This record gives sequence, C-alpha cells and structure tokens, in this order.
Amino acid sequence: ELTQNGFTSGTLSGVDVDANGVVFARFTNGRSEALGKVALAHFNNEQGLRQVGDTSWVESFASGDAQLGEAGSAGIGVIQSGALENSNVDIAQQLVNLITAQRNFQANAQVITTADAITQTVINIR
Repeated sequence: ELTQNGFTSGTLSGVDVDANGVVFARFTNGRSEALGKVALAHFNNEQGLRQVGDTSWVESFASGDAQLGEAGSAGIGVIQSGALENSNVDIAQQLVNLITAQRNFQANAQVITTADAITQTVINIR
C-alpha cells in the first residue's frame, strides 16, 4: 500500500543536533525528522576520572558513578552543535620536543661514529 505525506521524495542532506541533544536528520525536500536524543553523564568528582588516551576518560572509584541525564537539566550542561574544539596540543612545546629529539639522535649517531673510529684505530695498531 502506498501513502502520500505531501512531501516530494528527498535524500539525507545532513544531521543536526540541537542544544537539548535531539538529533535531527535533514532531507533535501525540506523535511526534518528527529532520530533520537543524546544522553550526557555528570560525575561528582570530574578530577577523579581516569585518563585512557589523549582525550578519553573513564569512570573510576574516585570520580563516583556516572549520573546520566538530558542536556540542560540539573547542572548537566548543554550541547553546542557544530562547535569546533581547539587542539589540546601546545605547538611550541611539541616543536621544542622535536628539536630535542633531533639533537639526541645526532648525538647518538656521533657516538656510534666515534666508537667505530676507535675500533678501526685499535684494529690498525695491531
């Protein structure tokens, strides 16, 4: 059985998330449909979360249990759709680390060259 809803056929053109966490699918025919809602978690002691990567954290005994809730409710916070998170890398510090690593490599290469020259000299003395 075919039904008509008044809209022409459309394809998915994008996904939006509003400040309350509702995920919407946008279609080329102008239609928008709610797909679901994002759940957020709050911890009594956020400093107690255990780091498992550069930007990933997991619950620990010190952090307390996760308190799940909806965006905008009971101090949970809101969602900012389309926001771009800044890098958590200090570019100046990483450049210093790169230069230091390069100098260490050069020093190690020089040690090997010197050890080789000493070995060659000892062999030639005999």
